[in-house]
Amino acid sequence: MKVIATNISKGSIITWKGKEEKTGIYKCPTKAPIHLGKTDVGRDTVVDRKYHGGIHKACYLFSAEEYTYWKNLYPQQDWDWGMFGENLTIAGLDESQIRIGDIYKIGGALVQISQPREPCYKLGIRFGTQKILKQFIARSRPGTYVRILEEGMVAIEDGMILKEQSKNSLTVQQLYNLLFAKEKAQDLLHLAINNHALPLKKRDSLKKYL
Repeated sequence: MKVIATNISKGSIITWKGKEEKTGIYKCPTKAPIHLGKTDVGRDTVVDRKYHGGIHKACYLFSAEEYTYWKNLYPQQDWDWGMFGENLTIAGLDESQIRIGDIYKIGGALVQISQPREPCYKLGIRFGTQKILKQFIARSRPGTYVRILEEGMVAIEDGMILKEQSKNSLTVQQLYNLLFAKEKAQDLLHLAINNHALPLKKRDSLKKYL
């Protein structure tokens, strides 16, 4: 795996339900390396810190290969890297193989896989239709957030190298599907709840399904 694009946002004003608000989802590629900090990416815009940024969502990664699928669905978009609000577009990213808790070296940073991205209305605004939310969920290729274990700079062409594999076998894709499943598999629930790389709030929310 390697970094195809580093993306940041200066912030944009959108209108939602008759009210103006600021968002950082409109990210654009930057040729300069970006700094992965403990709670966010340097020079990036994080507005609603209840749902974005923070220790467990410091940086968002998305697969470069997924762009082909979405370009076919939305050919009218002005396509460039960063369209999904990701900070790092990664070639070879596969949510069915990456595990919650895996530790990777990306450039000068050491990161841990923390949780999949769950789409909200801002992705719908970015694409001009809220129907993309159901499509994004059904596609089951959500990308992943990471926790920053060691801060560092990341540049285009930097590799994403596995340093330590989680002993818990729950993949990013399995967790993502579990979060949206009406009937939740008990074995996967136990894996999620016992995986300390997953935020405590997320683990606690899943306990009610046991």
